Amino acid sequence: MQDFGLYFQLGWQHICDWQGYDHILFVTVLCGTYLLADWRKVLVLVTAFTIGHSITLALSVLNIVKVNTSLIEFLIPVTIVLTCLVNILSKNRTALTVRFSYFLALIFGLIHGLGFSNYLKSLLGTSTNITAELFAFNIGLEFGQVLIVLSVLILAYVIIKLLKTPRRDWVLFLSSAIFGIAFIMCIERFVLIKFK
Repeated sequence: MQDFGLYFQLGWQHICDWQGYDHILFVTVLCGTYLLADWRKVLVLVTAFTIGHSITLALSVLNIVKVNTSLIEFLIPVTIVLTCLVNILSKNRTALTVRFSYFLALIFGLIHGLGFSNYLKSLLGTSTNITAELFAFNIGLEFGQVLIVLSVLILAYVIIKLLKTPRRDWVLFLSSAIFGIAFIMCIERFVLIKFK
């Protein structure tokens, strides 16, 4: 149980770490188009992302899937850029665009899970019995993700409801700002890709 607490803490601290802010940016832009009243849709969206990253986190940590770390580190900001573009270009949220967002969250979750696995593998070292640690780390990631989502939804509530900012203006501002940051990350990480 002591190991569970340790890996749970490492999980939520990893996703909420400002030094590795790419995951924070992704979760922020992923749920940045929603309000507190949309909590059911956000729950489905976050669950899709969770399923995606849980699959590849487990497959990579258990050495079933091998990844090019530098390529994954490049693809993570690409997922952020694409999510920003979807937010910017989608003027009206229809049932189709919402379902498309769920699909993207699942697919992009697969990529982010591979990124999480690099960190977890470095923690586990040569340990062979890792199921409990993997589970605890993943639960910690989810806890951290919930903290980010709640923060974004509360911020959106303040800006849209209290400050009377049009929802579309908020989405465009948030998505455009994160797009700029993520685009620079893409350029910086592209030159670091090592093809084997």
